[in-house]
Amino acid sequence: MSHPGGGPNSGSDGTGTGASGAGVGGARVRAKDVGPREPRRTSGGAAGSESAGRMRPRPDQPLRARWDPTDDSGRVRVDRDAQPERKKQSALGRFVATYGWRAYAIPVLVVLTIVLLVVTIRGGNDSAFVPAADVNPDSPRNTDVSKETKPIGAPSGAIQAAALPAGTLPAGGPYTQKGRESYHVVPGAGKQVGTGPQVYTYTVEVENGVNAQDFGGDRSFAKMVDSTLANPRSWIGDGKVSFRRIAGSEPDLRITLASPGTARELCGYQIQLETSCFYPPEKRVTLNEARWVRGALSYQGDDLLYRQYLINHETGHGIGYEAHEPCKEDGALAPVMMQQSFGVANSEIMALDPDMRANRSYVCTPNPWPFPNR
Repeated sequence: MSHPGGGPNSGSDGTGTGASGAGVGGARVRAKDVGPREPRRTSGGAAGSESAGRMRPRPDQPLRARWDPTDDSGRVRVDRDAQPERKKQSALGRFVATYGWRAYAIPVLVVLTIVLLVVTIRGGNDSAFVPAADVNPDSPRNTDVSKETKPIGAPSGAIQAAALPAGTLPAGGPYTQKGRESYHVVPGAGKQVGTGPQVYTYTVEVENGVNAQDFGGDRSFAKMVDSTLANPRSWIGDGKVSFRRIAGSEPDLRITLASPGTARELCGYQIQLETSCFYPPEKRVTLNEARWVRGALSYQGDDLLYRQYLINHETGHGIGYEAHEPCKEDGALAPVMMQQSFGVANSEIMALDPDMRANRSYVCTPNPWPFPNR
């Protein structure tokens, strides 16, 4: 039966339900005019609802995407903004984390290696473990030694060379046998070295006629004198004396390099070996050129240390240490006022001073300094 205004496929409400999708009055309904489609339910039921809830943010959430719309795996994602800030690991921490207990073993092995090297090096020289004695503070010192008329450091009686085999002059370079017995001052002056209240001025002098090529020249000699006296292990070490080099006038000390012939004239002929001394009438610290060039057997060819010894020993006489000293402890460093040019064993140097009281069996090692422990 037909109804007014309706087609053959019209429903009772007058709307079309045919496959053509015609609407009221034959108009086609567009997809956007249709209300929101409900999500498709899956066979899982609750799982489908949970997935839909995860994909759609709640109204109270901020407009910041914390979810991945393409992730349907159901895995709970970590909110990195809510995690506490991690503290950066230091280089040491990374090293320890990488090597574990070995990180603590490495520095221990390094320390043990250093200790072993020190022990090995010192093992070749037992005297390194024996403390050296500084100049005896109770040793008598004549501050008016420059008023003496005889050379200081020479023995009272004649000594044959055969009695001092250790004092034989070593083989080596040439030297001038006899100069002109006159001297020239090496140019130069300097500041005071040391803090001692008694200041000794000095000049550096060389005998005329001595071949400069044999000993290295005036400047080289002066430099060695200056650097030796300025060393804290030298006589300035105890804070009693100071030194200052001057260019001329009247110094307290004239530190002089002299030929062996002139040294014998100043120091005497008691020892038939090359020797040095302090000659008070001229305030001359006399250093024998033969010894400066050749050294001494006791120093085994170490000419640098021997020259430092020669300067300190004879300057020691010049500032008032007149007496010689023996080896005081077997194996220790020799006192600087021991006559090391003739040996470092008491049995050797006691031939120069029969009245010396010492243990003849003691043997020291060479030492050029009054205060070697400074």
